[in-house]
Amino acid sequence: MSKTSIYGLTFQQLEDWFESQGEKKFRAKQVWDWLYVKRVRSFDEMTNIKKDTIELIANHFILETLELHSKQESKDGTKKFLFKLADGNLIETVLMKFDYGNSVCVTTQVGCNIGCSFCASGLLSKDRDLSGAEIVEQILKVQFDMDELGTEERVSHIVVMGIGEPFDNYTNLMNFLRIVNSDRGLAIGARHITVSTSGLVQKIRDFADENFQVNLAVSLHAANNQLRSSIMKINKGQPIEDVMAAIDYYIEKTNRRITLEYILLDGVNDKPEHARELAELINDKKKLTYVNLIPYNPVDEYIQYNQSEKGAILTFFDILMKNGVQCGVRHEQGSDIDAACGQLRSKQMKKDKEKTGSSGRS
Repeated sequence: MSKTSIYGLTFQQLEDWFESQGEKKFRAKQVWDWLYVKRVRSFDEMTNIKKDTIELIANHFILETLELHSKQESKDGTKKFLFKLADGNLIETVLMKFDYGNSVCVTTQVGCNIGCSFCASGLLSKDRDLSGAEIVEQILKVQFDMDELGTEERVSHIVVMGIGEPFDNYTNLMNFLRIVNSDRGLAIGARHITVSTSGLVQKIRDFADENFQVNLAVSLHAANNQLRSSIMKINKGQPIEDVMAAIDYYIEKTNRRITLEYILLDGVNDKPEHARELAELINDKKKLTYVNLIPYNPVDEYIQYNQSEKGAILTFFDILMKNGVQCGVRHEQGSDIDAACGQLRSKQMKKDKEKTGSSGRS
């Protein structure tokens, strides 16, 4: 029998499973308490559950499937974890420390097919989707790391902005969100969770229909089709006008503010005319739109891009503000480690390939 990770089951799914096995539904509450509140790392530690039930669980499920491959720690407290999956693939997870709490950035796919020309995640095409369990376990692995330090700190915020396009793995993403948001488990508030998409139009609409209070961010990075298509190939099939129509639908359906992410690339999309164009694009939805200006993290393989100068960033910010656009500049985290999303993974895979090549020639 092939075992699956128990972390992939929502509370309702676990209740249903216990009933299908002739067990009482309340077992799900007991198990979730051990998994997410007490955070045990083996089924045998679930001491208030009878032995026969533990054996039943252990015969069908496993716990941890992610193995820590390496970890980098920045002077500002940012930690980047490189995890090895059961099939040998590598993924990244990042812990960022803020005044308001501990935020974890999770990965949803092994590689990415969106093909943004500035992103280290896109250096390696998508191999597969992560399961809901593999996404949940990233949060738990980071929490275990904090637990081992003997502090009372906990993961308080989640951003789904790591490797991959979350909406391209929609079903597993939604299961993950329901698991980490559940009051019976990690109880991370929906408004403390943000999902970022490169602009999958239909999925933005589907997400609006979920009636879920999770925050949504859309990676825009340009305000006209020609420029956006040149740096984000997804725009060729899902142009700005379709993305903005989906955003209109989301705002109308949810009455929630949406974040537009805008990475500033020196001399590419950071000029005053680009700022004015962006302000005009969102002119009719300013009250429920926030623009997050992001300084670019240089990636060795993309030598055509550089981080915008501080003066250009401030000018861009000022133009938006003077045009009534709510905006801010993202504070850089982990600048002394492999800060760019996907960078640590791609570097490690390059090293592994070089090792394999050299051993093959010897």
